[in-house]
Amino acid sequence: MTKLKEASRNSPIEFECINEKKRQKKKSYKNSGVISVKQCEITVECTFLDYIMGGCQLNFTVGVDFTGSNGDPRSPDSLHYISPSGVNEYLTAIWSVGLVIQDYDADKMFPAFGFGAQIPPQWQVSHEFPMNFNPSNPYCNGIQGIVETYRACLPQIKLYGPTNFSPIINHVARFAAAATQQQTASQYFVLLIITDGVITDLDETRQAIVNAAKLPMSIIIVGVGSADFSAMEFLDGDTGSLRSPSGEAAIRDIVQFVPFRQFQSVSTIPSTCQLTTRCLSRS
Repeated sequence: MTKLKEASRNSPIEFECINEKKRQKKKSYKNSGVISVKQCEITVECTFLDYIMGGCQLNFTVGVDFTGSNGDPRSPDSLHYISPSGVNEYLTAIWSVGLVIQDYDADKMFPAFGFGAQIPPQWQVSHEFPMNFNPSNPYCNGIQGIVETYRACLPQIKLYGPTNFSPIINHVARFAAAATQQQTASQYFVLLIITDGVITDLDETRQAIVNAAKLPMSIIIVGVGSADFSAMEFLDGDTGSLRSPSGEAAIRDIVQFVPFRQFQSVSTIPSTCQLTTRCLSRS
């Protein structure tokens, strides 16, 4: 390999093609041709583990859908209703993805945001509010901290709408962009969005994703409930490159969509493991 890398147009590396049968039969035989290498580039494809061992830091952010279509959290029919066993689809998604990612985050401090709710004290709709209501420090201590913050947040807000993704995507993208300017160990940002409904700012979200594709960032969307998730499949980009409203194509596919109810039996370990594997298959 070292010899190949030294090849150039002015000094090519040559290899003779030898046919052993012909060489044994003919004493005058030299070769069957010569391969001349004038340029050789060797590209090393690093694995996820290579990046982690090289010091890459994962940054995990959660975005939770608090729109009215989820239903009253006090009602057992609500997707935000916490069962007597202490779980719901939102919490299961947070645990499944977060427990894996937290092992690759040194400080295990994760920002957690909500969107689509009316929040105190003005009760205006917000599409990017910290679930602990502390804008200067939206971080939660570990996945358990996110769970506790989510549970504390629910009774303090009013579920409303619409379902807008672009504000929280742009929020994380700003941090990813800033990280590329730092002369420290590389950082990668993973945004988990858990939602129940049809997205209402599709064009803005398409643009946000195309922009984020240029940054060290991935987005996992977990769809809970039984709503129409065709727009989420579209954002996933598995059937072709996602494009912005202006026609710009995403330079890479950074979105992984997972319909939660394909892994409905949340009480069983295999289902939870399958959900985790599907969520992280591209991130």
